[in-house]
Amino acid sequence: MTKQGETRVDGATTLNRTLHLRFTLPTTADPEQVVAFIKAAQPYFGLFGGREVRLLQNVDYPSQFIQILDYDVHESFESSRQQIACDPRLQAFLQGWRQMFPGTIEVDVFREVTT
Repeated sequence: MTKQGETRVDGATTLNRTLHLRFTLPTTADPEQVVAFIKAAQPYFGLFGGREVRLLQNVDYPSQFIQILDYDVHESFESSRQQIACDPRLQAFLQGWRQMFPGTIEVDVFREVTT
């Protein structure tokens, strides 16, 4: 893990980000399918600087989930997220999400303001 704003050996600056994916499964869906999908997608997370992946389930509404992905991103990519969004590897990953979770998926990207 790099520190926020750390300059790497190649001179690039790395930023830490946290991605939240909020989604609701159909009431008949098995949460273990989500866990299996996340484990299978682990290599994709690594391609994009993913460090840690967590899955939270709402205790009051068990069909609601939040997947949290902590990752490091090159400063130039952060300034142009469109480049990342167009990457074919990411597109394949997102297509899998859309097939697995046909409802709306809310996506938010956060940065840490205190350590």
